[in-house]
Amino acid sequence: MTSQQRQSRILDLINEKGFISIDELVGLFQVTPQTIRRDLNQMADASKIRRHHGGAERESSTENEDYQSRKINHLAAKKKMALQVASMVPNGASLFINIGTSTEMVARALLQHSGLRIVTNNIHVASILSANEDFQVIIAAGEVRHSDGGIVGEATCDFIGQFNMDIGIIGISGIGADGALLDYDFREVKVAQAIIENSTKVILAADHSKFGRSAMVKQGNLSQVDALVTDKALPADVQQIVTEQQIDVFICD
Repeated sequence: MTSQQRQSRILDLINEKGFISIDELVGLFQVTPQTIRRDLNQMADASKIRRHHGGAERESSTENEDYQSRKINHLAAKKKMALQVASMVPNGASLFINIGTSTEMVARALLQHSGLRIVTNNIHVASILSANEDFQVIIAAGEVRHSDGGIVGEATCDFIGQFNMDIGIIGISGIGADGALLDYDFREVKVAQAIIENSTKVILAADHSKFGRSAMVKQGNLSQVDALVTDKALPADVQQIVTEQQIDVFICD
């Protein structure tokens, strides 16, 4: 059994039981505790489980990691992905950019562009992009979420609906095996849906940790995305979906 197969089975067991111990996994797979610890650490780094002393439990489907942790997780991968997304944006384009640490990295990568017109519901994105005097930056109306500077709510959706932009750049908390785009906050999801509906082209930036990660609110489906930018090869089920839907995939490994 390969480590990938073992980790897939471990994830199934954790989802079934809620929590499983290292000793139990050692007995099931007949491998050393060091091997199981390595598996669990890799899965925790990919945000698929929560690691505890002596075992692991399900990643919460109701609560995201805190903002500061998300900013530093997979930082090198996010930088590469941001450069790829920026290369897909022509000068003079109009953009939506939504909430997320990946989209904030994209904002930094866009600073050398010219003539961009940006609508965002992310205070940090607006702050980053305002450094370029050649940009027009419009910040959406709505309620500011204290945890990460995201702007959400019905007023935000109504505001987004007034625009028709060339490109919508979005992030996501999780991507299901069936292609479901998943997130934690219903209000944030409604805004993301409005961005998708009012964009000519939608680019999704999602690092490998988002695949197979659970979150309780369904934002949409991969079929609504025109391009997917990630950092590692896609899981087989997701690869099948993007092939069938003819979604452009860019892997920044």
